[in-house]
Amino acid sequence: MHFRKITIVGVGLLGGSIGLAARERRAAFEIAGYVRRSTSLKECERAGAVDYATTDLLAAVSDSDLIILCTPLAQMSALVRQFLPALKRGAIVTDVGSVKAEVVRALEPLIAKTGAHFVGGHPMAGGEKTGVTAARKNLFENAVCVLTPTKKSQADAVGKLEQFWQALGARTLKLTAARHDLLVARSSHLPHALAATLAGLVLAGKDPREQAALCATGFRDTTRIASGSPEMWRDISLANRKNLARSVAAFASELKKFQTALQRNDAAAVEKFFTNAKQRRDHWGAPAKTISTE
Repeated sequence: MHFRKITIVGVGLLGGSIGLAARERRAAFEIAGYVRRSTSLKECERAGAVDYATTDLLAAVSDSDLIILCTPLAQMSALVRQFLPALKRGAIVTDVGSVKAEVVRALEPLIAKTGAHFVGGHPMAGGEKTGVTAARKNLFENAVCVLTPTKKSQADAVGKLEQFWQALGARTLKLTAARHDLLVARSSHLPHALAATLAGLVLAGKDPREQAALCATGFRDTTRIASGSPEMWRDISLANRKNLARSVAAFASELKKFQTALQRNDAAAVEKFFTNAKQRRDHWGAPAKTISTE
């Protein structure tokens, strides 16, 4: 899908990667970037993520066909309210937020009043590093990008957005916002909470120096994502707090069963615990099947 002008609001890891991929695959004639700090302007352009960057939000959005919100969740509503006067009729607004229900509920009616269209989005890609210098043009290759249209969504806008993400190398999947939030609470938000817990517990200052020395590959791989942005993960956790709290409770229940098996010296139960996990992980890691977009 080729857009005449794309605006990326927040040119960090995801926004920068979108810009790099869109330029590489010629998905837009012009790519503008909005940043909050003037010190970021040259950095964005030097990285090649945008054709130009600006701290003027209205100028960045003006006459844009596709606006992509790549900021922390808590900032999105305020930014949309600021750029509404510059939003042209028929434009498509989307986001890359990890929680969808609150975003869709807040932004869809606001944007609809201008004659533009909002469709929630969430590319399942990223990393623990932040900033445009961490951006990669191939970040979305073979990644799943979830779109969360509603009954009010215009089919043409949804179709154009699907084509755009597919042009960037992603596979698209349509879900309701509520279904998306339930599933990512388990597969994305819970792992971050667990990684943070593990890093905080094992690397606590009260532990001896030898503990850190014995944290090798397994610990490094398991806790890698704990290095993510605390601000971003605060917003995500609170925005999806009900689903995440339930997922934490379910995890704690399963871990309690493992603890009980250890206390009882139940070798069969302990082996079954690891066997089930291996089988499910190996099955998940097998070559992916085609994803239905319905």
